[in-house]
Amino acid sequence: MIRVAVVDDEQLVRSGLRMILGTAPDIEVVADCGGGEAVATVAAHAPDVVLLDIRMPDVDGLTVLRALRAAPDPPRVAMLTTFDTEEYLAAALRAGAAGFLLKDTDPEQLVRAVRTLAGGGSVLDPGVTHAVIGGYLAAEAESTAAEAVRGLTPREREVLGLLGAGLANPQIAERMGLAPSTVKDHVRAVLGKLGGINRVQAAIVADRAGLVTTGPGARGGSPGAGAGGRDGDGRP
Repeated sequence: MIRVAVVDDEQLVRSGLRMILGTAPDIEVVADCGGGEAVATVAAHAPDVVLLDIRMPDVDGLTVLRALRAAPDPPRVAMLTTFDTEEYLAAALRAGAAGFLLKDTDPEQLVRAVRTLAGGGSVLDPGVTHAVIGGYLAAEAESTAAEAVRGLTPREREVLGLLGAGLANPQIAERMGLAPSTVKDHVRAVLGKLGGINRVQAAIVADRAGLVTTGPGARGGSPGAGAGGRDGDGRP
């Protein structure tokens, strides 16, 4: 079972997400709470995935995100938002968010997103992709990333494109006919050459560099729809 915790200041939102995710046979919402109880609740229930409101009145979602990411074995955290403020999204990306979802995300898409996160992926809702990309590039300098991409080997560029298409390491290995350990080494090299960024950021760079591939095995949708995982953010 995929263990999920929902953190939002609105009880109605928490109940709705619990109900939607409860329809999936492989997902269990083990806890829901407001922002003030988030760190203690996650520590007590050890979920695989946390859906975290990016803006709450009692405590800022970014503060909670940083605290969760600092834990010894942090869960995968996707930010819930109704806001498209680039400043918030870029800050969450730099803090290690594994994805961004709108609160009115389609139920089937939400379930798929949770599965992607639990399986080592990262998710970007199409509704916030533009803002995330814009905020990231404004903060990190597009020219630097473009220059780094030009320094990748052809195989590393292929790996980066598959990250951007939404593939996790095992899927990349299957597509490229390589051993998973070899792919992990390639991913680590790519992230390092791009400046030590995480896999969500790498997916954005791939999209802007025109490296995102489509076809069998790609999940489609927005860049980074499954690109990375708990073994990302410095642990490819």
